[in-house]
Amino acid sequence: QVQLVESGGGLVQAGGSLRLSCAASGRALSLMAMAWFRQAPGKEREFVAGISRNGGYTDYKGSVKGRFTISRDDTKNTVYLQMNSLEPEDTAVYYCTARSTSSWPIRSYDYWGQGTQVTVSS
Repeated sequence: QVQLVESGGGLVQAGGSLRLSCAASGRALSLMAMAWFRQAPGKEREFVAGISRNGGYTDYKGSVKGRFTISRDDTKNTVYLQMNSLEPEDTAVYYCTARSTSSWPIRSYDYWGQGTQVTVSS
């Protein structure tokens, strides 16, 4: 069973930066495509960024392109989301997710973390 544990969330002022981490266990990260989703209060969960199993492909929600960067370190079984120029609209619980597949792109994921809160003050 794959377990995902997010960390790095917190409170930051608009314009600031945060780096989220997602540590995977139970299966080698190198076998999985990974992604970050987020859910703001009263809104549906939405895709933020994804990275293919070999790291060769990435995908981003339009509003975060140029501000967020997803990356992976398979030697550490960890995926990252670097978030710069944060805006109050980025406030949400951020979830790490994974799927054991070599396909890309994908929109359906099998494993989810518990989430980490990101709050951006104006």
